[in-house]
Formats: sequence, C-alpha cells, structure tokens
Amino acid sequence: MIATAERTPRSGLAPLHGILLAGTFPLFLGAALSDYSYSSSFHIQWATFASWLIVGGLVFNGFALLFAIAGLFRSHGHRGSATIYCLLLLASGVLGFINALVHARDAWAMMPTGLVLSIVMTVLAFVASWIGYARLGAGGQS
Repeated sequence: MIATAERTPRSGLAPLHGILLAGTFPLFLGAALSDYSYSSSFHIQWATFASWLIVGGLVFNGFALLFAIAGLFRSHGHRGSATIYCLLLLASGVLGFINALVHARDAWAMMPTGLVLSIVMTVLAFVASWIGYARLGAGGQS
C-alpha cells in the first residue's frame, strides 16, 4: 500500500500578508480623518496623530509590499493583477513617505497639501487592498 500526498498550489494571500495588508488601509484612513479634523479644528494634536498614523501605515505597507514582490515572482496565473497590486502598494508607499515629510513641517504649513496627500494615499491603499483580496475566489480558490 502506497500513500501519496498531492499538494495543490495555494491561491491567495499568506496569513501574515493578509494581516499587513488589512492594517494598511485603516491607518491611512485614520491619518486622512485626523488631517480633516485638524483642518476644521486647528488643534495640533490631530496633526501629530496623523503623523504617527502615517508612519504606522508605512510600516504595514512596506512589509505588505515585500510580500507582494515575493508573490509576484511565484505567481503563475495572476501576473497582471499581481503587478498592478505591487505598483499600487509602491505608489501608496512613496506618497506616504512624501506625506510623512509634509507632516514633519509645521502644522500650519502642512495644510492643505497634507490633507490632499492623505486622501490620495488612502484611496490608493483601498484599491490595493481590494485587488489584493479580490485575487481570492470562493474558499480560497481562484
């Protein structure tokens, strides 16, 4: 009697990759909402809070980008969506870094550029998350 085990290729995100990707959008969204709160109330705490949320989002985005690049090299059937996904994560990371530099300035000097960059960065992170999770089919199968 011979037992054979057949491994089927896994489709979708690795669990840690999914956690990192899921953390990116809420942190960037929180930064955008904090920037909006600062623009309407002018309390410095909101600008500082937005700066910390951007840094947290950049950490999650950077590790998710590393996973996405590794997934790009091992993807077989989703080469187009994996490339778009990597480019969106890269774009949100670059804009996030620029936004962090804008937020490092004086609180008065960061408006309205910081708010606009936060909104664009949030939209890019949302689209990247959407594409990243849309590669999964029903039951994790494509």
